[in-house]
Amino acid sequence: MEKRHYSPVDHLLMNVDLGLRTLLGKPVVTERPNPADAVEEAELDEEQKVLAARLMRINHAGEVSAQGLYQGQALTARLPDVREKMERAALEENDHLAWCESRINRLGGHKSYLNPLWYAGSVSIGALAGLAGDKWSLGFVAETEHQVVRHLDSHLEQLDESDAKSRAVLEQMKEDEGHHATTALQAGGAELPFPVKKLMQLTSKIMTRTTYWI
Repeated sequence: MEKRHYSPVDHLLMNVDLGLRTLLGKPVVTERPNPADAVEEAELDEEQKVLAARLMRINHAGEVSAQGLYQGQALTARLPDVREKMERAALEENDHLAWCESRINRLGGHKSYLNPLWYAGSVSIGALAGLAGDKWSLGFVAETEHQVVRHLDSHLEQLDESDAKSRAVLEQMKEDEGHHATTALQAGGAELPFPVKKLMQLTSKIMTRTTYWI
């Protein structure tokens, strides 16, 4: 069967649809089960629940941002195979969105009210990264995922040891993010300049500290 080729307008409309699904609907997920389903629910006290819900809210907001980043890059990626890698990575990140949201609801928390802001900003950043060239776009993905892995390690240290469900989700997310970083580098991603990395870290710190409360 001949593969269908989409026009720039088609890609734009698909990205609008994905954005609406990310923020308001149910994103399309892969066939993978929720890792939390394989472990038993622990008896957490109120303080432990509040902390876990806030950490999962940060991770959910991070996945919303990741969606925006990937969609922005897919819009401006020059090579079709790079665009496909971005779109595939975004689909896998949808799993994380669904898992985090499910855990937030179970813990009695809420998603960040600032998610539309994070998404819009990330689309813009992703599009600019794509315009800079595919090697820089892929390098941006790799650095983003490396920073996410460090955040996940920090959250795993903060979570109560008995909260097996939250930990199962974060452990699988960590594995996936590391794989995405490796894939981006193998596809030709370039290492970003040190000032760019520091700016990304500062932006991430602002987002995580704000999302912890809102």
